[in-house]
Amino acid sequence: MTAAAPASPESPRAAIVPESSPTRRVAWASMVGTSLESFDFYLYAYFSAFFVGPLFFDPLGEIGATSVAFLTIALAFVVRPIGALIFGYMGDRLGRRATLLWTVGIMGVATGLIGLLPTYAQAGWLGAVLLIVLRIVQGLSLGGEWGGSILIATENSGPLKRAFYAAVPQLGSPVGSILSAVVFIVMTAVLPAEQMAAWGWRIPFLLAVPLLLVSLYLRWSITETPVFTGLVAEGRRDRVPFVTMFAKRPGAMAIAIGAALLGIGSYSLMNTYTVNYGVTELGFSFQDLLIATTIGGLLQLVTIPLFGAWANRIGSARVVLWGALGTLVITFPMYFLLQFATFPILVATMIVGGILPTMAWAALGGLMNDLFPDHFRYSALSFAYALAATISGFVPYLTLQLGSATEFAWWHPGVILAIMSVITLVSAWLATRRPVEPELETQPETATVAA
Repeated sequence: MTAAAPASPESPRAAIVPESSPTRRVAWASMVGTSLESFDFYLYAYFSAFFVGPLFFDPLGEIGATSVAFLTIALAFVVRPIGALIFGYMGDRLGRRATLLWTVGIMGVATGLIGLLPTYAQAGWLGAVLLIVLRIVQGLSLGGEWGGSILIATENSGPLKRAFYAAVPQLGSPVGSILSAVVFIVMTAVLPAEQMAAWGWRIPFLLAVPLLLVSLYLRWSITETPVFTGLVAEGRRDRVPFVTMFAKRPGAMAIAIGAALLGIGSYSLMNTYTVNYGVTELGFSFQDLLIATTIGGLLQLVTIPLFGAWANRIGSARVVLWGALGTLVITFPMYFLLQFATFPILVATMIVGGILPTMAWAALGGLMNDLFPDHFRYSALSFAYALAATISGFVPYLTLQLGSATEFAWWHPGVILAIMSVITLVSAWLATRRPVEPELETQPETATVAA
C-alpha cells in the first residue's frame, strides 16, 4: 500500500486535521445509530415468520402469508441503494451530522410506527399496506445510515486513529443482534403465545423509540466534521456526487462493493439461513441457536475494537484480507462439524465462524474510507455498502436453493461462504495496491497510515 510514514502525535502532520472534542461522544453517536439499524433488522427478521404473516397477511394462507412476510424483509434491502443516493447526496452537500439526524430519526419513527399498526383482523388490508410503506421508509433511511456513521467517526478522529474509529460503528451490529435476540427470548418466555399475538408483538417495535431518543441526543450534541467544514470553506462540494464517484473512482467502487460482501453476507448466512437450517435439518432448538448467536455477538464486542486497533497498525485493507483468507480456510471444516448437532459444537462454530468474518467486518469502514476522496465520500460509502447489502439479502435464498438441489449436503452453506470469502479476499488485495486517500483532498499528508 502506498502510504506516508507514521507520524507521532506531537508532529505537525498529526495536527493538520485535529480530533474533535469530545471524540468519545462522537464515537458513541456513530455506534448508537448503527445499533438501532441492526436492532430493527434482526427484530423484524425474528418476528416476521411468527407474527407478521398471520397478523397482516392472514387471507393468503399459512405459506402465502409467511412468504410475503419474508418478502417484506427483502423489500427493505432492495430500496437501500435508492436511499444511499438520496442521503449520500445530502451528506456530501448538506453535511454528515445533519444527514445522520435525518436517517436515524426516520428509521426510529418508522420502526416505532410498526408497533402501532392495525392488524388484518382490525382494519383489513390497511395494516398490510402501511407495513409495506414503513418497510420502504426504513430501507431508504438505512441506505444513508452506515456511510454517515463511519464518516462521523473517522472524520472527527484524525488520521492516526482513523482505522480504529472506523471500527467503532461496526459494534452496532452485534449490539443490535444481542438486543433483538434478548427481547425475543424474554418476550416469548414471559408471554403466552396468545398474548404475544394479541398485543405483545408490539412492544419490541416500540422499544426503538427510546433508542431513537438517545441517538438523536448524542448526534445533536456533536459538531460537524472538520473534513466537511474544510470542504465548505474551500468551495469543493460536488453538485452531483453520485455521478462524480463513478466518473472518477469506478475501480474503487467495485473494490468497495466486493470488500463489503463477506462482512455483510456472513451475517445473512449465519444469523438468518443457518438458524433456519439448524432447526429444520440439524435438529437444534430455536432457543439454542439464539443463545449461540448471542454468545457470538457478545464476543464481537471484544474482537471488533481489537481488530480496529490492529487495522491502525497494519492498515484496514490488510485486516479485511486476513479475515477473508481465514474464513475461506475454516469454512468447510466448520460446516462439517456442525452436522454432528451438539450444543458445544454449535457454540464453537458460531464463535470460530464469527471471529474471522468479523475481521473483514471490523475493518470494512476503514478500507472504504481510504478508497475515496472527501467531496463524494459519503455517497460512495453509502452506495457501495447498500449495494453489497442488497446482494447479501439474497444469500439465504441462494443457499436454500443450493441446499434443495444437493439434498442439503453438509457442505452446501460452505460453498456460498467460500464464494463470498474469495470475492472479498481479491477486493481487499486490490485495495492494498491503491494509495490511501487523504482526509482532506487538499492536504495529502493526512493519508498517514501504518505501512
